Amino acid sequence: MKNFTFYSPTLFAFGDGQEEHTGELIRRFGGTRVLLIYGGGSVKRNGAFDAVTQSLQNAGISYVELSGIQANPRSGKVYEGIELARKEKVDFLVALGGGSVIDTAKAIGMGVPYDGDFWDIFAGRHKVERSLPVGVVLTIAAAGSEGSGNCVITQEKGNLKWGCPQSDLIRPKFSVLDPKLTCSLPPYQTACGTVDMFAHICERYFTNTPDVQLTDRLCEALLKTIVEAAPRAIADPTDYAARSDLMWAGMLAHNNTCGVGREQDWASHMIEHELSALYDCAHGAGLAVVLPAWMEFVLPHDPMRFARFAVEVFGCQMDYAQPERTGQEGIRVLRNFFHRSLGMPMTLKDLGGRTEDIPTMIEHRLEKPGAFPIGGFVKIGADEMREILLRTGR
Repeated sequence: MKNFTFYSPTLFAFGDGQEEHTGELIRRFGGTRVLLIYGGGSVKRNGAFDAVTQSLQNAGISYVELSGIQANPRSGKVYEGIELARKEKVDFLVALGGGSVIDTAKAIGMGVPYDGDFWDIFAGRHKVERSLPVGVVLTIAAAGSEGSGNCVITQEKGNLKWGCPQSDLIRPKFSVLDPKLTCSLPPYQTACGTVDMFAHICERYFTNTPDVQLTDRLCEALLKTIVEAAPRAIADPTDYAARSDLMWAGMLAHNNTCGVGREQDWASHMIEHELSALYDCAHGAGLAVVLPAWMEFVLPHDPMRFARFAVEVFGCQMDYAQPERTGQEGIRVLRNFFHRSLGMPMTLKDLGGRTEDIPTMIEHRLEKPGAFPIGGFVKIGADEMREILLRTGR
């Protein structure tokens, strides 16, 4: 295990009805005037909006609203939120929604105290030094942004979907996790969220760092739980136990509990960002196509790691003489899980994509400073990215 520091200061309020305490939590962390950030009408239909705003009123906290946040969150709403937060002199941001809403809130929080363009932080021209505090009321178990120091935004000028450097300064002060708020999600959104959290764990599980058994087993336990819980939640959206497992697994998948002390990868995420930037597909849907293709490409690098994944997560039989066969079986079962159990796409064509667009995606990636190589498990350059994307079309 490599040396590491781990700091995760978020307070989690988990369970049925916890959103009714949002106002108290804001007060606890010093908030007095709030910018409430959310997406469309779903938070009003499922009762989350009414519960949160009533809680704010009960706590004597005034608020202004920023709505209309889209999936694959855009810079336009970040600029709008920064301007509104400054104008209204808010001192606290509350994200009511999923990863897109939370990341928008984080970007606004970084942008308000900074004199320049918030995008400077994403482009590596400025290091985040301060942020308005962010609280979360989660309605989608997926991105894990409710417990992480990560943030991804699409800059509309140039259509650049980039993440900012990880920073503990943008971790939420608190996150309210009520599984019942996810029960009204359409099956497709539940499935996309499942793939996203599964991929977050895989980005940490496939590592070159040896002898980190505790973290390996934490990863495997989470992956197995996700595989068991997701089909139950899709079959019965009101299954509170399954929703609870998914909601907590999504947070643990990305707050870096499963990543400390080891080298991580992240190539699949970097490649998928180009798919969702070009096609505006759901991040989880894109990952369902990219992740197995990446696995097939890098399998020869460490067949035993993939064989262990197949055995411990999916119960495949180990072929000690030819562990690569076991690894291939694990990837096949994973594809079936994504496609048959979750209804996710299998190929680039299923996403509405075309292999003819692959050069465009690579050129777009090259616009990012330090574009290549990507990945820690296997270094991926432009040629390797092309090969992985070609595999998504088969």
